[in-house]
Amino acid sequence: MSLDRKRSTLALLALAISAFAIGTTEFISVGLLPLISDDLHISVTTAGLTVTLYALGVTFGAPVLTSLTTAISRKTLLLALMLLFIAGNSLAAAAGGISMLLAARILSALSHGLFMSIASTIAADLVTEDRRASAISMMFTGLTVATVTGVPLGTFLGQQLGWRAAFIAIAAVGLIALIANLLLVPAALRKGTRTPLREQVKLVTNGRLLLAFAITALGYGGTFVVFTYLSPLLHEISGFQEQTVAVILLVYGIAIAIGNVIGGKAANRKPVNALFYMFAFQAAVLLVLTFTAPFKAAALITIFFMGLLAFMNVPGLQVYVVMLADRFAPSARDVASAVNIAAFNAGIAIGAYLGGLVTDHLGLIHTPWIGSIMVLGAVVLTAWSRALENRDGRKLQSKAA
Repeated sequence: MSLDRKRSTLALLALAISAFAIGTTEFISVGLLPLISDDLHISVTTAGLTVTLYALGVTFGAPVLTSLTTAISRKTLLLALMLLFIAGNSLAAAAGGISMLLAARILSALSHGLFMSIASTIAADLVTEDRRASAISMMFTGLTVATVTGVPLGTFLGQQLGWRAAFIAIAAVGLIALIANLLLVPAALRKGTRTPLREQVKLVTNGRLLLAFAITALGYGGTFVVFTYLSPLLHEISGFQEQTVAVILLVYGIAIAIGNVIGGKAANRKPVNALFYMFAFQAAVLLVLTFTAPFKAAALITIFFMGLLAFMNVPGLQVYVVMLADRFAPSARDVASAVNIAAFNAGIAIGAYLGGLVTDHLGLIHTPWIGSIMVLGAVVLTAWSRALENRDGRKLQSKAA
């Protein structure tokens, strides 16, 4: 299905605004942890559950809800998701205690998981086939902008007006996204395609795909051992003022945006090779942060490189999973993508939870090297994957000969 260029661009803009709102709420807790901890009289580690449980909500919500909602019109589903998103963030702003705040975070996470599963296919359907990659890229720009500006702006707002103000602002952006989707996204979008159960089983029992999902969880999640507790680390270990933390998160976000672009280009031809080197550098940078964290200038430089590498692996991991799905379970491509989104968020949940345990039992300064070990696990698994890919290549060459 194709629309004229102007209408499709406006519809993509509506999706990008939705992605901005969703991207901001995912990581907003990172900047607000000390504020939530003080206000609700809980430990920073307990406040860290707002990151862990959100990620778990996306992990289980993405594949399950994607399968359950294939018969619903995409536009209706999109509008329902934004309503759920607004409700979740409004509830978070009104939360009187940690239990209500965690319930609100899970509610928001369910809308996030399903949005990420369907938004790419909606974006692709809005344009002609030759513009699909650009359309998906435009939609994902919302997530990148959220990481660069949404999280530090939300952190700054929380520091000035209280952490609840950040969630009110996110709910307001969600409302703008809802109106934009209502007015700009066409109703005549195709419904989701139901993946046969045998194909779904094939997907989650294939050793190569399971290996790829494990790489995603460990490699992407390792940074979150540190990133979840970055605000208290910068304040307590590096000695930065709380107001300066918002500026550092902005720098971190810019580094992520640069890394994303580099990662996309690097992974175009041989994603597994590129991923191996990305994870190796990432593990090294996290280890170095253990020693540079107490020194302001050195900590800033290390954190910039940590940001550069944190999301650099995302395009390569997505491309590699789709490549494997095409090879081993071709009709379960959409579900493979949803399961990989679940793996990203499982990594965040594991990393954030592990970071909490380390903070409680060893101290904040130990989060970087523990994160480095987690990423090192991904380096080992990627080396294994690369060896299997090379073996497959040799088999194909011998068959051709």
